[in-house]
Amino acid sequence: MRRDPIANETEQGKQMDLLEQARLTINEVDREMAKLFVRRMEAAAMVAEYKRQTGLPILDENREAEVVRRNSELVEDPVFREYYVGFIRGNMEISRAYQSRLLEGMRVAYSGTEGAFAHIAAGKLFPTAQRVAFGNFADAYRAVEDGKCDAAVLPVENSYNGEVGQVTDLMFSGSLYVNKMFDLAVSHDLLGTPGASAERIRTVISHPQALGQCADQIRAHGWEIREYANTALAAKYVAECGDPTVAAIASEEAAGVFGLSVLARNLNASRSNTTRFAVFSRSENRHQTGEMGAHFILVFTVRNEAGALARAIDVVGHYGFNMHTLRSRPMKELLWQYYFYLEAEGDIHTRQGEDMLRALSVFCDRLKLVGCYSRV
Repeated sequence: MRRDPIANETEQGKQMDLLEQARLTINEVDREMAKLFVRRMEAAAMVAEYKRQTGLPILDENREAEVVRRNSELVEDPVFREYYVGFIRGNMEISRAYQSRLLEGMRVAYSGTEGAFAHIAAGKLFPTAQRVAFGNFADAYRAVEDGKCDAAVLPVENSYNGEVGQVTDLMFSGSLYVNKMFDLAVSHDLLGTPGASAERIRTVISHPQALGQCADQIRAHGWEIREYANTALAAKYVAECGDPTVAAIASEEAAGVFGLSVLARNLNASRSNTTRFAVFSRSENRHQTGEMGAHFILVFTVRNEAGALARAIDVVGHYGFNMHTLRSRPMKELLWQYYFYLEAEGDIHTRQGEDMLRALSVFCDRLKLVGCYSRV
């Protein structure tokens, strides 16, 4: 049976009309999307500048997960929603790439040298930034205060060996804010000169924190210990001295940097050994409002009267904030006087937080908000 050629042409014409209409719609949407894309990238540039000022890393996994969740709810069709989630994630990936390009000139201070755990942490937080080494915590901190660097990555606590008191003291005396906490799993290895063996080692050198974390193994082997400014510099010293009886306790990365051999792995007593690093910058991150896992840090002194500390602690709980860390530190300039370091869960940039700070000031001679951060 032959088809009517006129009907066939009419049908083809209808199909072409549908195709042309669809293409016109796509072209119109693409034009609007191009305008919205430019607006989005301009906003990403503003975000990048804010992160530079506050020392925040480019990737914020909590924020991105929330954006995906919120935006996916805007699309009712389940099939469309599946593709839209990929579309949103692609946009965020492009935004991160653009922010990285804008922040390539960012300078991040750390204490130590290439291969130190702080160097590793800074690289994970700021993969495109220039990492600038300093000989001690105070110099790295001051470099940000003086504007020589944009942020500093410094250790504040180890899960096995406790707080890093020098950095806590800088929080109390300095002007920088903590805007991010980052947990780095630490594995301390025994590093020696090429050809050396663990059996021949007589002396190990490293930072006091690392020596403390590996104390059990050090005692078991009867090694003599020698303290050094940091783990990576200890590795550098071992490479330079060339003594096969001397080894450093440092990272595997440090072995690669200084041409050393890994003689033994995982010397640290705790296999869950983790160091918390704080990101310090000159500006405070005040955009924690409503975020899940919001935390804040306070340092303060209390008045010299009975019960002042207890009443200050009660104030924190009274306003609904869950305190999980409280430590005392001696004040260097005043004999037998102490200040206190407090971490608590909750958003302090709220009316409730402001009321709490006002109430605390009644019992505190000095009260300082060090900063806010989000924890997963």
